[in-house]
Amino acid sequence: MGTMHRSGLAPRRTNENAKAVITTILGIVFGTFIGITLPSLSLKINFPSALISSLDVALSDGHLLSTHKSPQDFGSRKFPEIYVPTNPRGAELLPPGIVVAKTDLYLRRLWGEPNEDLKKKPKYLVTFTVGFDQRNHINTVVKKFSEDFQILLFHYDGRTTEWDQFEWSKTAIHISTRKQTKWWYAKRFLHPDVVSAYEYIFIWDEDLGVEHFNADKYIELVKKHGLEISQPGLEPNNGLTWEMTKRRGDREVHKDTKEKAGWCSDPHLPPCAAFVEIMAPVFSREAWRCVWHMIQNDLVHGWGLDFALRRCVEPAHEKIGVVDSQWIIHKVIPSLGSQGKSENGKAPWQGVRERCKKEWTMFQNRLAEADKEYLGRMVVKE
Repeated sequence: MGTMHRSGLAPRRTNENAKAVITTILGIVFGTFIGITLPSLSLKINFPSALISSLDVALSDGHLLSTHKSPQDFGSRKFPEIYVPTNPRGAELLPPGIVVAKTDLYLRRLWGEPNEDLKKKPKYLVTFTVGFDQRNHINTVVKKFSEDFQILLFHYDGRTTEWDQFEWSKTAIHISTRKQTKWWYAKRFLHPDVVSAYEYIFIWDEDLGVEHFNADKYIELVKKHGLEISQPGLEPNNGLTWEMTKRRGDREVHKDTKEKAGWCSDPHLPPCAAFVEIMAPVFSREAWRCVWHMIQNDLVHGWGLDFALRRCVEPAHEKIGVVDSQWIIHKVIPSLGSQGKSENGKAPWQGVRERCKKEWTMFQNRLAEADKEYLGRMVVKE
């Protein structure tokens, strides 16, 4: 009986084994067929955008990164065709939401959350073009500026790290290129889209005495009197060139003056009004956007620029002025002049001064030619 029971199961097991073998063979054949034909097929699967944006991508460390994904994170998808003519030049192919057209000089950490980097954002920018020999004086000057001011030093002598003897220097911005002027630096490093985060930009020389100056009070007066371009009044007995910039002791601000006979054809024009010097100018960000474009790449001393500043604000005789109650002293230290080169028996400072005078003439000529060309085109159009 037991033998008959075992022999009765044998045919059934043989049939099951045969089916398994046949099924396996068919699976291999079908899989091979699919593998051969699938590359030639174009399959397109559309997932709801909400599903795509919520996909979790596994990282190698076992954590999940769950974020909204842009098209390039999914290789099977194509970039959308984008052309936005109102984007900044060169960025027309980008979606507007990713375009960052302006930047700032805020210092950021290398760690932590980006939105926690800045405990306080400076409102104003003050720049000095300096040599290390003037470090103690600049240290005194910087102390007149509160935490609302970002300090930026342009180094014309190549010495930067030595400034860290001052605590404030460790959070200042240092840019170093040998034997260059502040206007060379300003043209290259103070583009309006770089400094747009700051309400006012100070572009100062290194030899200014500030015993009677307070930066916060200065800003208050500039805002109070609506000055877009300004400078502190100058002590009358030290290095004074123009009557307009001479400090007056009986007022907060003045916007015009009387000059030598024949110097002012119009009382609303420089040097009797709409005028400040280039040693200690202060610009609103709106005015600086215009002035920056007027600075010439090769005319590094800025001479003649002071007479043309009025083109950047209207009415200029109301928006350009001198702050008398916060005043400075021009110490007339020829530090940058010593960075020149002695040629033809002339002292280094003499060559620098000659270059300044040449640049003044060249700038005036260029401006006159630009006016002439523009007005000529307007006549043709009419």
